[in-house]
Amino acid sequence: MAIADIKATTVAVPLEAPIRHSAGAHWGRFVRTIVEVIDDEGLSGFGELGGGGESAEAAVEAMLPYLKGHDPLQLEQLRWKIMAPTVSIYNSRMQIHAAIEMACLDLAGRKLGVRACDLLGGAIRETVPFASYLFYRYEQDGVGGETTPDQMVAMARRLKQDHGFHVHKLKGGHFHPDHDVEVMHALADAFPEDSLRLDPNSVWSVEESIRVGRAIAGLNNDYFEDPTWGLDGMRRVREAVSIPTATNMVVINFEHLVQSIRQGLVDVILLDTTIWGGLRQAHKAGTVLETFQYSASVHSSGELGIQLASMLHLGAALPNLSFAADAHYHHLTDDIIKGGKLAYRDGCIDVPKGPGLGVEVDRAKIAEYAELYRRTGGYPYDRDPGRPDWYSIMPEKHYADPALHRAAH
Repeated sequence: MAIADIKATTVAVPLEAPIRHSAGAHWGRFVRTIVEVIDDEGLSGFGELGGGGESAEAAVEAMLPYLKGHDPLQLEQLRWKIMAPTVSIYNSRMQIHAAIEMACLDLAGRKLGVRACDLLGGAIRETVPFASYLFYRYEQDGVGGETTPDQMVAMARRLKQDHGFHVHKLKGGHFHPDHDVEVMHALADAFPEDSLRLDPNSVWSVEESIRVGRAIAGLNNDYFEDPTWGLDGMRRVREAVSIPTATNMVVINFEHLVQSIRQGLVDVILLDTTIWGGLRQAHKAGTVLETFQYSASVHSSGELGIQLASMLHLGAALPNLSFAADAHYHHLTDDIIKGGKLAYRDGCIDVPKGPGLGVEVDRAKIAEYAELYRRTGGYPYDRDPGRPDWYSIMPEKHYADPALHRAAH
């Protein structure tokens, strides 16, 4: 078993409607790069990373000279061949490695007849719970357009009815903070048995974060995710607010993790199978957290079915998965895996049973959505189609329609 070729294909998969966040928007589709690693017997494994285009595809395929002849099961060697620190200082290959490692785990698992989670030590759960991920949305073809508390509650109610969610996460920071507070209280009133999360993607000042945290402190909160930027900012919020804090933005590597644990800066770390450099690296971070009695959760970076499968295998193997995982997945209209989108059941998704990642790519779907990408191209994730002259700063003071929270009364 040796790597013979690496291929990359950019796809664009439609969303129900454009979703808005504090740093910009997803303009009606997710753009992802599908990575295929092929061994010397013609067997393929698949991985996935965010973004795409010719430069992303070329960057992935440029790894072939480093990896041709490499045994996909030698995952520690793979890490050093691609991500040696002296190389990464000048040429970060973190997410490229993540996608190739994902594909190697898939390929090696298929060859050996074992699941990706078995290569991490095995599964301790066979189903992973998820939160409903609630975004303010632009209207598209009669779908979306949610901005008010009532509309956000209606979205949560529909998602709960369709998928059985028991946790609701609001992507805040787009409108004035007081509007997010109103939405959180409306969700708490509508779903008194469910837990809540608020995540403005680090856009607020420390002082604004503390004010908001205190305004929602009486709700059934899992945690307060990335209200402000930086480890010191998160420390100051944690010291002033009673809600546990969480991050996927300021603790994203092992040096950050050491500092956060030693100084007690953040309560819950959300682990991402691409941002952390791979499924194994995210799992390793989870075991470090477990050693120090910290909880972990699984972060979503806008996944299709391949990365979702990697998230499920991570969730299966983490002993300290104390919170429901995140997923953008239910905002997609389709997927690039055979059988269509993986199904939620009572707010959970089953860990795939097949070898490797346990999902089969649909090459016809990849071709269909590669063509859609060629027609539509990419989009600037950090820009907002509804605010053409806007750009994000931290802390944000120029919110979309800052009067909205007053108009909702």
